[in-house]
Amino acid sequence: MLFSTKAEYGVRLMVELGRQPDGKPVSLAAIAESENLPLSYMEHLVAKLRNADLVDSQRGAHGGYTLARPAAEIDMLEVVQALEDTIAPMECFHDTPEGRVSCSHQDDADHACATKLLWTRVQGGVNKALSGTTVAELVKFADGDVRRASLAAHS
Repeated sequence: MLFSTKAEYGVRLMVELGRQPDGKPVSLAAIAESENLPLSYMEHLVAKLRNADLVDSQRGAHGGYTLARPAAEIDMLEVVQALEDTIAPMECFHDTPEGRVSCSHQDDADHACATKLLWTRVQGGVNKALSGTTVAELVKFADGDVRRASLAAHS
C-alpha cells in the first residue's frame, strides 16, 4: 500500500509541530524550510489538518501553527485519514457509513470476493499500526535519531 505525499508531508509537519517547546506557534514557512518541503503544498495540508481539529493557528507577529491537542493524544490514523480521506489497500475497497469495508467485487458472478479477507486484514493491520503510533512517539524517535547521528559525527 502506498500513501501519497499528502500523508508523508503531513506527518512530517505534525512531528515538527510536536517538537515545539511548550506548544509555541511556528510559522509554516519555517517548517517548510526546515523540512525542505514546498510551502504552497504545506498550506494545503495544514488546511486539511485544521479542518480535522488536529492543528490550531494563531495570527499576528508571534503567530503560527500549533498542535490542537497534546502530541501524545494525536495518533497517526487521525492524521492520515484527515489527509488521505480513505485508507484502502485496494482500489475496489470502499468505506461504508457504518465504518465497514465494502468491496466492489463482492457480488461478482454470485460469489464472494475471494481476496476480501486478505485485504481486510491488511487494512486492519495498517489501521492498527497508525492508531498505535502518536505524534509524541514520532517526535521522540526523530529526536533520538538526531542525537545518535550527532554523537556519531563527533566520535
